Amino acid sequence: MSGSGYIAGFGAAVPGCALRQIEMWDGFFARHFAGDRMAERIFRSAGVQHRHAAVNPADEDVSGWSTGERMRRYVSEAFPLGKEAVAAALADAGLAPDEVGLFVVASCTGYVTPGLDIRVAADLGMAPDVQRLFIGHMGCYAAIPALGAARDYVVARNRPAVVLCLELTSLHVQPPADDHGRIDLGQVVSHALFGDAAAAIVVLPDAPGARRGLEVLEIAALTDAATADHMTWEVTDLGFRMGLSPEVPRVLARHVRAMVSEVLGRHGLTTADVDGWAVHPGGPRILSTVAEQLALPADALDASKAVLAERGNCSSATVLLVLDALRAAGRSRAGRAVVAMAFGPGLTLYVALLRQG
Repeated sequence: MSGSGYIAGFGAAVPGCALRQIEMWDGFFARHFAGDRMAERIFRSAGVQHRHAAVNPADEDVSGWSTGERMRRYVSEAFPLGKEAVAAALADAGLAPDEVGLFVVASCTGYVTPGLDIRVAADLGMAPDVQRLFIGHMGCYAAIPALGAARDYVVARNRPAVVLCLELTSLHVQPPADDHGRIDLGQVVSHALFGDAAAAIVVLPDAPGARRGLEVLEIAALTDAATADHMTWEVTDLGFRMGLSPEVPRVLARHVRAMVSEVLGRHGLTTADVDGWAVHPGGPRILSTVAEQLALPADALDASKAVLAERGNCSSATVLLVLDALRAAGRSRAGRAVVAMAFGPGLTLYVALLRQG
């Protein structure tokens, strides 16, 4: 397959409820976790200062809601957010909705049929023959395989594609204790980190005189199946429940250097040739592990840290938010490499090698 695909437009949307981390602890989670000191330390050290939520837990305690109740709320909240993010990305790329050939939607926090892909496409005025792809339950790394599918489509069909990643993790606050009546620290970590957001990108084919943004050079994946139980996302009668092992940073430390070096090496590059690092901020330990293993400069992950601080970990939408933050900061020079990476269940590491046009 010859040709290239370029990320030429970004858009984002967040729920209207903006929350400060310490207010979330004081207003709900201190009571929810019975004032547990370890839980409070986790909240205070999560690297999150603000985030947005479809549901403010201080106003609505959803921890006892059924999965059906949560999915109905997902529909009402997700549709306007997705429409806003996609419309912004199309406008940024200078593209009309009826020019889109493929619409990819990724989400692991809600399901409905007809889905967001159909509803957003129809309401924005995409053509009836637009092709659609829904990517579900891949978790935090889903944006990168979604980008890969979009890039392959635009190269093969010479038509534009749009990717939307939309997550409403606030709908999945869990009961405070596990089946044995003990506070589940994995749930504490997830509730301390995750926020809600929608992020969209437009991918355009290469053409004479076409606007060029970030060229997608390669998408690579690595799954350590022996650690599949380290990160899970289970559908229960009370919403979706995350399983999160403290071993995740150690697993990433075993793989990230070799994988990134191999991807760069296939293009005759090293880490010194990379201007921008869009690393999914799964938490402070994830970012410090990546920085240490790749021997990155002190400011290399500033965009990831800033997104974590102001948005939280927004699952699949997060790495797109980081890429947009890098663009806004002007970190990448023409012709230089940008690396996007994200991690999730499997345990899986996905890497996208990009080049600034």
